[in-house]
Amino acid sequence: MIDLYTWPTPNGRKVSIALEEMGLAYNCHGVNLQEQAQFAPEFLLISPNNKIPALVDHESEQRLMESGAILVYLADKVSDFWGEDRYTTLQWLMWQMGGLGPMLGQVHYFKKYNAGKSVYAEERFFAEAQRLYAVLDRCLAEKRFVSGSFSIADMAIWPWVSRFEWQGIALADFPHVRAWYEAIAERPGVQRGYDQPMYVNPIPMP
Repeated sequence: MIDLYTWPTPNGRKVSIALEEMGLAYNCHGVNLQEQAQFAPEFLLISPNNKIPALVDHESEQRLMESGAILVYLADKVSDFWGEDRYTTLQWLMWQMGGLGPMLGQVHYFKKYNAGKSVYAEERFFAEAQRLYAVLDRCLAEKRFVSGSFSIADMAIWPWVSRFEWQGIALADFPHVRAWYEAIAERPGVQRGYDQPMYVNPIPMP
C-alpha cells in the first residue's frame, strides 16, 4: 500500500493522477496548506522540505518528496508511462519542474493574488508564461502527447495548464495545447486524480 500526502494543487494533482492512471492502491492524506499542516513535525519526517506531495511506499519502504522524483519512481515501479522515449519524457518533465511550474506559480502570485502591486512582475511573468505555452504548443503540433504517448511528463504539465484561467491564458491562442488539454481531461484516471484529496471544483474547460 502507498500513502500519499497531498493537497489539491497542481503539484499535488500530478501524483494523485499518476496513481489513478497506474492503478496503484493508495491511501490519500490531506495536508491542509491553509492551516500550515506542511510544517507539522510528523510531516517533516516524510518531506524534509515541508512541501507536498510526499509519498511512502510500504512495499519498498521508499519515502519520497518532490513531485518529479515521485513520478519517476512510480513509472519505474509499474514499468509504464515512459512515453515513446525515456529521455524525451525526462526532458519534458524537467521542463515542467524547472520552467513551467515555477513561472506559472509566479503568475498566480502576482496576477491572481496580488494584482496591481507590481505591474513589472505581472508583465514579466505573464510574458514568460505565454512563451512557455508557445513552446508546448509547437511540441504538440507534431504529436499527440509530449513524448509521443501519454506519459508522466503529460501528468506533470497538465495540472499546471488546468489553471489557465488563473494565468489569464486563452487556450484558443494555443490550439494544440487546447486539444491536448481537452483529451487528457477526458481520461477517467485524470478525473479521479484531480479530485484528490477532496473535490474542489470541476475540471476547468476552455
